[in-house]
Amino acid sequence: MTRILKYVAIDILKNKVVIAYAVMLALFSWSAFSLEDNAAKGVLTVLNIILLTVPLMSVLFATIYVYNSNEFIELLVSHPVKRSKIWKALFTGLALSMVAAYIVGAGIPLLIFADWDVALIMIAAGSLLSVIFVAVAFLSSIITRDKAKGIGISIMLWLYFALLFDGLVLFIFFQFSDYPVEKLVVMLSALSPVDLCRILILLRLDVSAMMGYTGAVFKNFFGTNTGLVLSFSLLLLWVLVPFYVSMRKFKKKDL
Repeated sequence: MTRILKYVAIDILKNKVVIAYAVMLALFSWSAFSLEDNAAKGVLTVLNIILLTVPLMSVLFATIYVYNSNEFIELLVSHPVKRSKIWKALFTGLALSMVAAYIVGAGIPLLIFADWDVALIMIAAGSLLSVIFVAVAFLSSIITRDKAKGIGISIMLWLYFALLFDGLVLFIFFQFSDYPVEKLVVMLSALSPVDLCRILILLRLDVSAMMGYTGAVFKNFFGTNTGLVLSFSLLLLWVLVPFYVSMRKFKKKDL
């Protein structure tokens, strides 16, 4: 497993797309902090970039990489190596590479310009988002043999989590605004890793004060140490569940 992991990680880190991704994140992040006179505004700009770019890049690159590695995977399966070890090595190599690219691109500017607590929570949230969407990509790629369909499923899942989910939550919130639905909205936010990361970071920036009563509900739940631990536990579940399902399917798949 270690040899496979080493090979995959080196192969990905040499990939021009991953290098370009890290450079692009760095350019956006440094520009955001350089153009804004207030570090908090720069953090919000970087946050918007992270919440859209990081999941999209992670899910797309990982899906394409798995499909392009079909022959390599078949070769590994023909050897006396457990399928679970092959799948874990591929996932770990991809996840670590995407996290490394994110930290180099966005993590360094955040540590230099933002407050340490905000920078660390953003680095942790962005890293978890990278790993989550790599897990989602593995699930998408194992569902169908067709590369075009797999990439389509990945894009649709990203579109749902990054854009459509917020619209659905807002629709529910406004349709039932006469009822106390704030706690329901808090529960619904757990169904989207992107939303969870956004809330965690905004609360650290203390922007929740501008969100009225709903912001106070979020602050009471996610602002406590228990809420923080529960939030990161939910994000870890978003990593484990898709990856576990994909690994179960990979074990049974006829290559």
